Order: sequence, then structure tokens, then C-alpha cells
Amino acid sequence: MEKIKFEELGISEEVLKSLSKLGFENPSDVQSMVIPVALQDKDIIVKAQTGSGKTAAFAIPFCEKIELEERKPQVLVLAPTRELALQVKQDITDIGRFKRIRAVAIFGKQPMNGQKIELKQRVHVIVGTPGRTFDHIERGNIDLSGIKYLVIDEADEMLNMGFIDQVESIIRLLPKSRVTMLFSATIEGKIEKLCNKHMIDPVKIEVTPKSITTDDVEQIYYEVEYNKKSDLLKKIIYTELPESSIIFCNTKETVNGLIQDMKDQGHSCDALHGGMEQKDRLSAMERFKRGEFRFLVATDVAARGISVDGISHVINYDVPREKESYVHRIGRTGRAGNKGKSITFITPTEYKYLDMVQDYIDFRIPRGDIPSKEKVEEGKKIYEDKIKFKPKLKINKNAQLNKEITKIHINAGKKKKIRALDIVGTIISIEDITAEDIGIIDIQEGFSYVDILHGKGYFVLEALKDKTIKGKKVRVQRASK
Repeated sequence: MEKIKFEELGISEEVLKSLSKLGFENPSDVQSMVIPVALQDKDIIVKAQTGSGKTAAFAIPFCEKIELEERKPQVLVLAPTRELALQVKQDITDIGRFKRIRAVAIFGKQPMNGQKIELKQRVHVIVGTPGRTFDHIERGNIDLSGIKYLVIDEADEMLNMGFIDQVESIIRLLPKSRVTMLFSATIEGKIEKLCNKHMIDPVKIEVTPKSITTDDVEQIYYEVEYNKKSDLLKKIIYTELPESSIIFCNTKETVNGLIQDMKDQGHSCDALHGGMEQKDRLSAMERFKRGEFRFLVATDVAARGISVDGISHVINYDVPREKESYVHRIGRTGRAGNKGKSITFITPTEYKYLDMVQDYIDFRIPRGDIPSKEKVEEGKKIYEDKIKFKPKLKINKNAQLNKEITKIHINAGKKKKIRALDIVGTIISIEDITAEDIGIIDIQEGFSYVDILHGKGYFVLEALKDKTIKGKKVRVQRASK
């Protein structure tokens, strides 16, 4: 059967342009099923596995529907983790780039005041974790009266993390006339009750893969005594020669201990777990996405919904205690048509967890033979030669999109009573520049950011050196962020 194309889904030229530059070719199954229904403003319950393309499935429809000039937020997306909230926010920004859609991410362990300032500007989409979102609502920092779309992303993970009651508290405060879309790998119990209570005649969409795990991921396990895991990991690294790998542990204590061991052995690695400072978590994830280091040692905060290109291996240093976690972990590799490998360490007392996983995925994971000393020594030489060279940094998936966009910094903002209208008026007074060449405008207290589209950034920067905004001389430069 011939695959449907994005052009056939009634999507605008601006969004199609973004999708093309982001490397989207044809819609995934979940996108082709959800987008036409969502464009009709119907409530939707979507059951689909992680990595199926859910973010674009909900982002494309509401990017089409948002009223650009409306000051109140029109979309609220609830996500279980900070990392996922940030990634969803970035995906929405990228998809809505030429529509000038402005999205913000709000989550805990960041100053409330900075987020409050951001929320007071014109924001079309708020992506937040439930706790921090509810805090802002209680403090009056979010006006919910204009919300037309609510998206509950990774609802089963919200339930596992104990957030469902907070999600329901937020839902009760939203306009009744909104559209609600819920995405989850499983729909049962509390999630089903939530849907029945707060959705109107929802369309149920289920994207059923042939198997819970993809054929693109080779799976294997090794039996190992608990105190010999570190030694086995060394052998696996030297024989598998991972290009890029996530090593999953069950606790932050294990992560911290293992990361120290690996650094002592000279491995290029960093840690990620919930006990880290937020700036350190974000830095670790961004650096890993760019390919600055080879091994990310992490708890399950890196397992759900996080998309990193080119992960060749997932290593379960600790077997997960929940069967769903196994699927989410190994789903970080074997993405976008690439092959991957999942390796799990099992101690002699943990076979009950392996049996639980195998029953869930309906697949008998083969047991591996621990690599011989000769193979390890041979691989070690190859590995040591490889790490002599700096890693080749990965190209961000939105690099092509951003190539034609220049973000400029203007040293004037709200304090000087600068408005978006003033900035637009000055820029379109430049010859051959129209309003269509101006993207998102972000006005802060003492400065402003403006996106200049269509490769015209340099031209605008040069012309603004001789112009004033609202009669005031301003300094303009290419933004560093």
C-alpha cells in the first residue's frame, strides 16, 4: 500500500517547509492516523509506543490552528519529565518556526521568577511538568481562559511517577470547550477513568506494532555476579566498540559509582539522574546529543521519549524492575531505520525480572557468552586507537532549519517601552524586507530577540546599524543563544 504524504493531510506551506528542513519525509503511522482527526478538533486517545512520532502528531495540528495574535496561551502540553518537556518544546518550536509559534517549557528546579517573566509575554504553547505547571497556575502566572488544546503526553509514565492526580487538578481548571489529546503506551485503570471523565466522545487510535520491541534492535543478555558487573562492562565495551551508548542503572548511587570508575579508566562519559542540578542535567543531555562523549550513564530519566540520533548500544547495567522500562530503554537505539543493540546484565538472583520482560515482549532474549580474553585484548587495541581522535560531532536535526534563520539581539526591551510592533516597523522599513521575513520576537526587560528568516539575517543586521527603533538608537548584534 502506498504511503500517504504530508501534503495530502491538509497541512500549510509554512509547516510543510519546516518538516522538509527537519528531514521528515512521509508521516509515521501515528501521524497519518492522528493528524486528520486532530485537525477536526476532536478529542483523541492514542495508544502508541515510544518513538512512534507522537510529538509531531499533536504539534502539527495545533500549529495549524493557533491564532498568532492572541496574547493568551492556547495550548497546554503536560509531560512527565523535564528532559521530555524541553524536547517537546523544541520540536514544537521547530515545526511551527515559519508559523511564528512561540513555545515555552516550565519545570521544577529552575527559578520561578524567570519562568514567570517568560509566561507574561505572548506565548502560544506551554509545555510543562504537572507540578511546576500547577504551581504557576496557583500563583496566577498562567491565564488558562484561552486554552483550546490540552495534550497529556506519556500518560502511563505520569501514572508511574504519581502525577495523575496533579494532572486531573489542572484539567478541572481548564475551559470545558477545549480539545483534549492523550498519548500513552498503555490505556488502563486510572488513565481510562481520566479519559472517561474529562473527554467528550474521544476517537480512539491504536498504533499496534508487529511486536512491542523493534526488529532493528538486537537483544542479548549476560549472566554475571553482581561484583563482576564492572569487569564485564569493560569486556563488552572493548568487544562491541560502541559508537554512542546509554548505560542504564536503577539508582543514582549506582550511576555515580559507575561514572567514577569509567572516568578513572579513561572513558569519555557523563552522568544523568534526577539528583543532579538541572543545569548539569541539561548540559549532559545536550553534549551527548552533539556526540561530545561516547557513554551516557543514566537512570530511567533518559529512557522515556528522549530522542538522540545514532545510539548504537543500550546497556542495561541493572535489569529494570518494571517490564515497560525495558522497552523504553532499548527504544533509545535502533531508531529512524538504523540498527542497534541492547545488552542486559542479569545476576543469578534476577531471572524473575528477565522472565517478566520476556513474557511482556513475547520474545526469548538469547544468552551471550562472556567474551574471551583474546577477543577483549584484540578489541582493546582497536578501541584505544579510536579514542585517540576527537569524536565527530553530530549534526543537529534542526541544523538545516536554522541555517536560514538568524537570531538577532537588540539592547532594548520593555524598560524602554519597545513593542513587537515597533521592531517590525523598523525592520520592514529596510528595502526588500517584508513581515514574512520576521519570525518569533521575544521582548525581555532590557533586551529583545528577533528571528530573521529566509537567509536575510546579515542584510538586516547591517541595515539596522543606521536605524532607530521608536526613535531610539539601539545596538544590534547576532545573538549568542
